[in-house]
Amino acid sequence: MNAPKLNEQVCYALYSTSRAITQAYKGLLEPLNLTYPQYVVMMALWDKEAVMISEIADTTGLSNATLSPLLKRLESNGFIERRSTDKDERQKQLVLTQSGKALGKKAKKASEIALCATGLSDKEAAKLMSLCESIKKQLQGN
Repeated sequence: MNAPKLNEQVCYALYSTSRAITQAYKGLLEPLNLTYPQYVVMMALWDKEAVMISEIADTTGLSNATLSPLLKRLESNGFIERRSTDKDERQKQLVLTQSGKALGKKAKKASEIALCATGLSDKEAAKLMSLCESIKKQLQGN
């Protein structure tokens, strides 16, 4: 048969690696009371401390359907607050609470442990991230 072989596909290599990394993070994030998608949102917030929900969606690539319950959970856990903007009360801004800021310091350790678990050097990790970013830009037409 002349069909594609699973182990020769870039898409499968990325998919299976992503799943393995997400699984590795699971045990590191549980003590922080975070899922991996919540962690992704928190990382975007730790960069800026306050951001519009629409910007979080753009930054993380998460859909509104995924973000809505995720943000509710982060808010109920006391990590974020939703605030109306001065310009338009319908638009909501996400703001880190003190607990959310403190969580960033704890999460840094989890991130370092996860990187070590990959066996990649800092240089290799940077190269891999650069390659992934190039692929993403190419596929998105940017």
